[in-house]
Amino acid sequence: MEAFYFLVFGALGAVVAALELSKTSKDRINTSTAFTSFKNNYLLVYSLMMAGDWLQGPYVYYLYSQYGFGKGEIGQLFIAGFGSSMLFGTIVGSLADKQGRKRACVTYCITYILSCITKHSPQYRILMLGRILGGIATSLLFSAFESWLVAEHNKRGFEQQWLSLTFSKAIFLGNGLVAILAGLFGNVLVDTLGLGPVAPFDAAACFLAIGMAVILSSWTENYGDPSENKDLLTQFKGAAVAIASDEKIALLGAIQSLFEGSMYTFVFLWTPALSPNEEEIPHGFIFATFMLASMLGSSIASRLMARSSPKVESYMQIVFTISSASLLLPIVTNFLVAPPDVRGGSISFSGYVQLFGFCIFETCVGIFWPSIMKMRSQYIPEEARSTIMNFFRIPLNIFVCIVLYNVNAFPITVMFGMCSIFLFVATLLQRRLMVISESQKLRPQDWKERDTEAEPLNSD
Repeated sequence: MEAFYFLVFGALGAVVAALELSKTSKDRINTSTAFTSFKNNYLLVYSLMMAGDWLQGPYVYYLYSQYGFGKGEIGQLFIAGFGSSMLFGTIVGSLADKQGRKRACVTYCITYILSCITKHSPQYRILMLGRILGGIATSLLFSAFESWLVAEHNKRGFEQQWLSLTFSKAIFLGNGLVAILAGLFGNVLVDTLGLGPVAPFDAAACFLAIGMAVILSSWTENYGDPSENKDLLTQFKGAAVAIASDEKIALLGAIQSLFEGSMYTFVFLWTPALSPNEEEIPHGFIFATFMLASMLGSSIASRLMARSSPKVESYMQIVFTISSASLLLPIVTNFLVAPPDVRGGSISFSGYVQLFGFCIFETCVGIFWPSIMKMRSQYIPEEARSTIMNFFRIPLNIFVCIVLYNVNAFPITVMFGMCSIFLFVATLLQRRLMVISESQKLRPQDWKERDTEAEPLNSD
């Protein structure tokens, strides 16, 4: 493997370590012992949940191909997963608000474990069932846990600003360190020990089972709106009214969909972008490098959110602008750098440039996650938090399904250009959100009065 990859990985690792070790009192938030215990419990559970998710990711496509399925059939399986998340995600999100977020988190564990079990079967119908279960689980992962955390944090009377500490640490560990370790562990199971492509799914099920045991033994239940007289349709209408009547919530949903849509599209595009002529690239090592860049972003976010200035609504404009520019690099290099004549071999010069840009984008991803979590905790009403969060994922899943279906229909430069435009639009919407949040106080809603409206997270 070329020294360039080690150089990039080592440089990112050194910067992350320097940032973490050089934090001053201004970069830290003074908390209580009770909060530290609460935070560590959540981080343990969240890390186990993310380990169960990250272990599967690199081997889903490989497993399907080992069972003899072609690109078309595998594409249908992936579309089924995103479609399932779109169709059933809002329903399970509403059930989480009504029946309890702890129950929803346990349901995530059970559903994902069942999805892992289906990977032992080479039958297409069983694998399709597994993808549907996985789509439902994904919706719960990105709504129920955050909803439980925000509600429990407020119920225990902790300061609002402390939420940003939990968010940034969750992304640093769950979307960074755990992802790297999961990739390495999966590689050991499949390649070193020769246990086959199903082994990571069995390991994921074990981590999910451990996490479920921790949830059952240490978490208390909380609800959005447990009213018996509210059915699912009423909850959907209430969430839709909240989005339509509060421009801040609508803007937040649009921003999230635009960024995450670009992010998931990037996941499909980075491999062909770095190896357009079938160059040999270390996929696993590059993935670990991206995750390290995400850790760098979450470390930066924790510093930014620990201070009263700049506000999260302000600095996210810069983050979206940088991310938009970083995804323009494949287009720029395509015009300025001549492609190599020989197929195969090592990564080209344009690949070096693009890899640098992709690391910048992943750093922006690391800043985005805790920052969007903080804004959601400020603006989304508690009574329908999971429902509204899954409403946000509907346009995202539609977009990803369309991209998956047409991934070979457009040149890769067009796809990157589309993502860059989406991110630029997110910048404009973020600007609008900042203007609204600064120019007016939050208007009273039909929801119950919220403490997060009275005291925004980004105030001291």
